[in-house]
Amino acid sequence: MGIDIKTVERKGGTPQERVYLVEVFKGMAVTFGHFIRNFLDNSKLYIRHYPEVEPEITPRWRGRHRLTRHEDGTVKCVACFMCQTNCPAKCIMIEAGERLDGRTEKLPVRFDIDLLECIYCGYCVEACPMDAIRMDTGIYSLTGTSRESFVIGLNELLHSESPFTDEEYKKGSK
Repeated sequence: MGIDIKTVERKGGTPQERVYLVEVFKGMAVTFGHFIRNFLDNSKLYIRHYPEVEPEITPRWRGRHRLTRHEDGTVKCVACFMCQTNCPAKCIMIEAGERLDGRTEKLPVRFDIDLLECIYCGYCVEACPMDAIRMDTGIYSLTGTSRESFVIGLNELLHSESPFTDEEYKKGSK
């Protein structure tokens, strides 16, 4: 029971190819050519004028999180921990409590999302069976003065609004 051995010939045997100087200079020539072309005629450059002109945000864009409510104003989240379990960054922390309105058994007493840890993948939105968490706030610029200011809690999640209607959101998420 013998093993077939295949010998692969190495490329780059000459000293010129081993030093890679020719390839480095070719790359520098391409870069310098682009620089000169753009320096002499910059009319074809794509420029974003942010923050003067805000970008157009589609309903499929994943921004900062928010929690949704029922028509009567109660929170849709039933503290099932599906979003926390499905989060690859482990940035969601939920603490459940007893619900007294008779709609479900539990509701979140604490619901924190660490925005500095979040990778904005949207798995929490996909995992939620109640459509309680969404990433459609349209907030694309997050600033703060400390790490603690990037941990958003239950009140801030509940009071975030979406610039989209439910029909636009559902149409955009397909």
